[in-house]
Amino acid sequence: MANKSTAQDTTQTDAKAPVKTMPQLQDTALSNMMGMGTFWIEAVSEMSAEVVQFVAERIKEDVKTQHEILHCRNAADLQHIQAQFLQKAMDQYQAETGKLVEMGTNAFASKTS
Repeated sequence: MANKSTAQDTTQTDAKAPVKTMPQLQDTALSNMMGMGTFWIEAVSEMSAEVVQFVAERIKEDVKTQHEILHCRNAADLQHIQAQFLQKAMDQYQAETGKLVEMGTNAFASKTS
């Protein structure tokens, strides 16, 4: 009989061990998440500002191109304006993508270091 009671006590103790450590794990995880939350909000805010600036620049380019199209005199000029517009847009989008990837990489690297 004594062995059976000892086995039950051990089993109950083993079963309660994870439950007892849960508050400690939660406190640790929450404090890490709160610090990470602030960091990520700042990183996302910087990236959002970059995107807004990029969109504003692209809108300026769109308006400039529309103005040029309205004032062109022939089809050859129109084709040239469109080709320039597309090339510049591709170059700018590629550069912006590189900037955003670099910002994300730097943000991740500085947080994990």
